[in-house]
Amino acid sequence: MAAKSVKIKEYCVSNEVCVGTIVSRMLPVSAVARVCMRVSSSGISCGSLSLDTKTWPLPQPRLRAAFLKTPMAAASLVSCRSVTTETGGWYESLADSTAVHLMEQLLISTQNATGLPWWANVIATTFALRTVVTLPLGVYQSIIIGKVEALQPEIADLAKRLRYEVSIKAEQKGWTEKTCRYQFKRNLKRIVSELYVRDNCHPFKASVLVWVQLPMWVCMSLALRNLSLGASHSPSVCEELAVGGALWFPDLTLPDYTWVLPVSLGITNLLITEIFALRRLEASKVQKYVTNFIRGISILMIPIAATVPSSMAVYWLSSSLVGLGHNLLLRSPRFRRLCRIPPSRGDSNMPYRDLAAAAVRKYLK
Repeated sequence: MAAKSVKIKEYCVSNEVCVGTIVSRMLPVSAVARVCMRVSSSGISCGSLSLDTKTWPLPQPRLRAAFLKTPMAAASLVSCRSVTTETGGWYESLADSTAVHLMEQLLISTQNATGLPWWANVIATTFALRTVVTLPLGVYQSIIIGKVEALQPEIADLAKRLRYEVSIKAEQKGWTEKTCRYQFKRNLKRIVSELYVRDNCHPFKASVLVWVQLPMWVCMSLALRNLSLGASHSPSVCEELAVGGALWFPDLTLPDYTWVLPVSLGITNLLITEIFALRRLEASKVQKYVTNFIRGISILMIPIAATVPSSMAVYWLSSSLVGLGHNLLLRSPRFRRLCRIPPSRGDSNMPYRDLAAAAVRKYLK
């Protein structure tokens, strides 16, 4: 006998389990009976189930149903949010990665240990990560840049000597102009590489900060996204985040509809970009393109931050503010001497006054 089609509509059993929408599918009547028996055995009435028999075929569901159980509260049950996502995509795979789950556990453990409200927990965790991980890498980056700049006079002197030697060889062997340029570039590249090895300051090492900071930023963002949407293995955290905000963003699982956090994020990122732009004495064409690209990204992040949960916007803003503070700290002559950072062309005995004067000349005059 052909099985009858049964559609179980969305229902919520009071004080027990909140179940998401179950998409239409073919179920044997016996299977429905077993479901009712299991529900009835738990002391819950099957009257909440609305059965609607239809004939085949039924439209195939595009998404799998997601079921999120909510834990019992002290007096009443807090409604939970069901999350329905397509499985198998790269984004979901990344959100379910080990690194993201480690960030989730870090946030939860920090909150359990400190007892801070969630908005303060996000800020404190961000400050700790940026200070412990990225600040030392920022110091290391400044050391590498200082060593590379210190090599420039020596490289210029060696380039003059090499150009003279190439001209002598060209006269002896009858090299063409093209051959002379090739020999000069090839040997200069070898000499510069040897100098980088001698002083242990290859410029690529200065990019270590980016390769660490960017993945950490992505993983922390996805961890907060999972916790805010109830997609993690700790759905109770979603309920805590819903009441863990402050001021104009009391619910960290919802976007900031006032746009205060997104606009503040954009302004902070633009400040960081302009500080770097003001520091350069002579920016190349590539550096100008990169600076304009980062400015565009900073502006683009404003509407993006207005659509994500406030927990993510709080993290992004606090991370940018800590980064701004670190950039200003790395300009301090006393801090640079303490960390033994070599002097560079952009150094100043009064960096903050010079920075303010440069900003006034560029933007106000």
